[in-house]
Amino acid sequence: CQAMGQKGGGVVGRARKVMHGKASPVRHDGKGVFAGVRNPFSAIRYHSLVVDRDRVPPDFDVTATSEDDGEIMGLRHRSLPIEGVQFHPESVLTEDGFRIVQNFVDSTRVVAR
Repeated sequence: CQAMGQKGGGVVGRARKVMHGKASPVRHDGKGVFAGVRNPFSAIRYHSLVVDRDRVPPDFDVTATSEDDGEIMGLRHRSLPIEGVQFHPESVLTEDGFRIVQNFVDSTRVVAR
């Protein structure tokens, strides 16, 4: 999420609160990597940098936010198959993490065709 934000023309800066090994409820748009994922779900976060909510890259949409602090938890490009998350879906403590990773893998198969 941070790399996409920076490369896409947005701004990455310090989070208001450092989140190392902490869970947050995340609300999402139900599309892309979030298809079939409960809403909200609990995600594990390990970061001190975030994409600035007021300076999101122009070609990206915010797809998920944390309910406890409003930080961006997901971005998706409007026309290219580029999507990412701020939290750690691979963590065993992230609810529906396997589904999120599987959705990403499935999306790469569609693009590869």
